[in-house]
Amino acid sequence: MRPTEPVDFQQLSQQIKTWGLELGFQQIGISDTFLDDAEQHLQNWLTQNRHGDMQYMAAHGLKRSRPALLNPGTVSIISARMDYLPENPAHSKTLLESPTQAFVSRYALGRDYHKLMRNRLQKLADKIAETIGPFGYRAFVDSAPVLEKAIAEKAGLGWIGKHSNLINRKAGSWFFLGEIYTDLPLPADSAASNHCGQCQACLTICPTQAIVAPYQVDARRCVSYLTIELHGSIPVEFRPLLGNRIYGCDDCQLICPWNRFAKLSAEADFRPRHRLDNSTLLELFNWSESEFLQKTEGSAIRRIGHKRWLRNIAVALGNGPANQASIQALQQKQQHEDELVREHVMWALEQLLSYIY
Repeated sequence: MRPTEPVDFQQLSQQIKTWGLELGFQQIGISDTFLDDAEQHLQNWLTQNRHGDMQYMAAHGLKRSRPALLNPGTVSIISARMDYLPENPAHSKTLLESPTQAFVSRYALGRDYHKLMRNRLQKLADKIAETIGPFGYRAFVDSAPVLEKAIAEKAGLGWIGKHSNLINRKAGSWFFLGEIYTDLPLPADSAASNHCGQCQACLTICPTQAIVAPYQVDARRCVSYLTIELHGSIPVEFRPLLGNRIYGCDDCQLICPWNRFAKLSAEADFRPRHRLDNSTLLELFNWSESEFLQKTEGSAIRRIGHKRWLRNIAVALGNGPANQASIQALQQKQQHEDELVREHVMWALEQLLSYIY
């Protein structure tokens, strides 16, 4: 549906950016819907099977790269970013050097961002409708086949770095993205330019060498994929490389020099819950399924379920020191009802017991 009265779209786009800041976004940009380069990059990635078991990445035809196929009538996209960094990155580096501690990707320490951002985007759409009348739109927060990073790059929010994350010159990369697809012909912003230069830090630091070349990530090797997206057994060759990372991985962001400009989030919902930022592996391994469900309510972590949670922590325990507490905790789950858990528990015990005998 289009506005019934003439609209100054240049002025409206400025209003949208102002409203976005008032609603708690750190930046709003606007792009057109032409994603030809991104489409080719995606198709090449899929052809090489670098999406692993993420069949949803190939399941929607060209809807991901052609917005009007996903939401008919779309001619412009409002792209928004929201900072989520909950604490000083120095703490993350300390955790990664402490093998008995559990490392959870910083984006997942607090409440799930999807609902919070979607509500803010809805409020932004409501503001637009209050000003110009009814219009056509759909809001997305990682909830549909959307090339959010390519869109944000075109909207001027940052550039896609060699690790495939979006980087902003003034804010680094610790932020979420959301979009409003709309039939309003808003003037597009200038795309961001790339400032990675000759830097190879993210490629070098990646624990599993998942960044196989600049701007090319093989998800099948990525710690985030292995601990979150992968439903089955973690390949044996990658298990020692996971260290104490039990949900996701932030190494490529922690090393990125542009993140010296990152700011801590002011959003209370992104603050760590249930001591997930400072728990030992044994504490989290001893959560019962009911505890897991209760303590991950409203969290992105819940999506992996308790069995994969135990799978991941078992691997991390196997990578840690061979102390009696870890061995006993693993032995107590040797007879776990789930084969996936048992397999990874046995692997971890083999690692620890090999140090003793």
